[in-house]
Amino acid sequence: MSNTTTPQPETTPASPYGTLPPASTPASRKPVSLPRLADMHARGEKISMLTAYDATFAAMADAAGIDCLLVGDSLGMVCQGLNSTVGVSLDTMRYHTDSVSRGLRRVQGTAWLIADLPFGSYQESREQALRSATVLMQAGAHMVKLEGGGWTTETVRFLVERGIPVCAHLGLTPQTVHALGGYRVQGKGDAGALLKQQAHALQDAGATMLVLEMVPAALAAGLTAELKHCATIGIGAGKGTAGQVLVLHDMLGINLGKMPKFVRNFMADAPGVLPALKAYVQAVKDGSFPDDQLHAW
Repeated sequence: MSNTTTPQPETTPASPYGTLPPASTPASRKPVSLPRLADMHARGEKISMLTAYDATFAAMADAAGIDCLLVGDSLGMVCQGLNSTVGVSLDTMRYHTDSVSRGLRRVQGTAWLIADLPFGSYQESREQALRSATVLMQAGAHMVKLEGGGWTTETVRFLVERGIPVCAHLGLTPQTVHALGGYRVQGKGDAGALLKQQAHALQDAGATMLVLEMVPAALAAGLTAELKHCATIGIGAGKGTAGQVLVLHDMLGINLGKMPKFVRNFMADAPGVLPALKAYVQAVKDGSFPDDQLHAW
């Protein structure tokens, strides 16, 4: 009589960090794409955008119906405790872009994902900008964002011609806050003409989105009407832009400093984070946020 036993199949213990099924069923809306954003812009539907720095908040924002997520270099101040965005590295941006992208994949998310090119990653040359943009695109970004006008125009053209969608950024540009003399409104008086000129040049170079930060509401509204192929996204630029963006932690009322004038705390009247995110999306869509009397100049 044999005393051998039939080997039992090995079982692998469940792991909360291993290969996991998606956290939700497929979303009902189609993925947000560049053509879809262009269609929203043409139809006058407001575009909602929020920053995101990790997988969980990215998934929640997507579930709330956000159109665009921005992995902003504001993470330097929000997540790292820096005094400005200048100290954020390209490798840090890659890490957070990858985290946000994975969060969207986990929930089969549909939001359009934008990542900031950090300070020092694109100023040297167009070729440096391409290498840096490639890092972020390979981490999961659909589009990259860079700050400033003038010399950036040819960098935008260079990237767009090579298949990289670009969001530009004018007005208060945090990476050059020291040169601007602090966090103050840009584009007042005669400076508005230069900002307009730069915006049109960026559109002509192929930028399809343009963040306008802390510029007078009248200037932003007029520029929005002029730019037919570049959707303006306002932050402290009034309600006349094609869309709005806020830093996630600001709109949840959990920032580390003074709340900027252009922010509304959506957690104040919400029972939780997801309802607050949904309220933000709805307020952007129906035009009730921002209120030019409260949140603009």
